[in-house]
Amino acid sequence: MEPFCIEPAVPEELPKILEIYAAARRFMAQTGNPTQWQNGYPPQKLLAADIAAGQLYVLKRDGIPRAAFWFSIGADPTYQTIEQGSWRSDTPYGAVHRIASDGTEHGVLPKILAFCQKKIGHLRIDTHADNRVMQHLLCKNGFQRCGIIHLEDGAPRIAYERLPSDAVQPG
Repeated sequence: MEPFCIEPAVPEELPKILEIYAAARRFMAQTGNPTQWQNGYPPQKLLAADIAAGQLYVLKRDGIPRAAFWFSIGADPTYQTIEQGSWRSDTPYGAVHRIASDGTEHGVLPKILAFCQKKIGHLRIDTHADNRVMQHLLCKNGFQRCGIIHLEDGAPRIAYERLPSDAVQPG
């Protein structure tokens, strides 16, 4: 088995990426999170735009995408306002969204976070209140809960932040 790699997604990978998100939706529904990402979210059009913008990445093993995520460095509009808490730092950060796995690769989140941390040490991420699995994994990987943010459609999400000094070093 060859080692994994993370690289920008390309249009030819879109069918596999859609399968990854479908698998993630099934997993979330089975683990007590039946409402996040339902009804086909994220849609193909959004993923294609993310690929074109160079913001959608894939984690590959043996040349096959096994996980996908959105990553960008710079101010994220959904993080401009935070309620029931505050951000710990206003330094430049990277935002990570829509992490999904097909379920065949173990330890996806730490691998993705290590990749992002190499680009910028200050990271922000959010998740659904019902996504207990992700909440646990974020805390396990050095993130601290900061408050509540709202997506463009008004849906609330729990906001997390990890500063360079919080980072869990890859082992």
